[in-house]
Amino acid sequence: MTDFTPYKKLGVTEDASFEEIKDARDRLIVELDGDTPAQELVEAAYDAILMDRLKARQEGKIKVPDRIRFPEKNITTSPSILQPVASPAKLRWLSESLDRPSRKDLVTYTCTFAGLLALSIFLPASNSIWMAIALLASIYFLKSKENRFWRSLLLALVGLVIGVSLAVGLLPLIIHGFSLSISTAIILLVMWLVTTLLR
Repeated sequence: MTDFTPYKKLGVTEDASFEEIKDARDRLIVELDGDTPAQELVEAAYDAILMDRLKARQEGKIKVPDRIRFPEKNITTSPSILQPVASPAKLRWLSESLDRPSRKDLVTYTCTFAGLLALSIFLPASNSIWMAIALLASIYFLKSKENRFWRSLLLALVGLVIGVSLAVGLLPLIIHGFSLSISTAIILLVMWLVTTLLR
């Protein structure tokens, strides 16, 4: 029996790195171009070495580097020059404040505020009642997301104040015959946005 091992066939030692083994195989394949049986022997030796290494790793004879065992821990991205650096507290606050409602919730919010808008257009004499119902609906929907009443009340009131401010600011630009319905629509739109996009 000969002392011929796959390592000797590739011309590497048993403690050679994977890159050295791969380079030796590639070099021999190029050198043996046209000699298919010899190339197959090189490939067989390469496969035998890989299987030998796999068996040794499974038996614990070869220590696997942590960068190979846990590749997800080594993922590092270099920050782009154009990206602003934000502190984690700011990002956490922003991500905790914004909401992506489900389709069912979105339909519920939209139908509620659209219904209130339709009522305010067809029954304009009761606009204050529709605004009060919109405020209560906004508080209810916001509270159902986080179960925090005071925060929900504050967000709903901020939405109402912003809506009223926008409506009053845009009042001179609005057609005189429709000023009440358009200002109501602006207020309800802002309250719908607050209810839908914030938690």
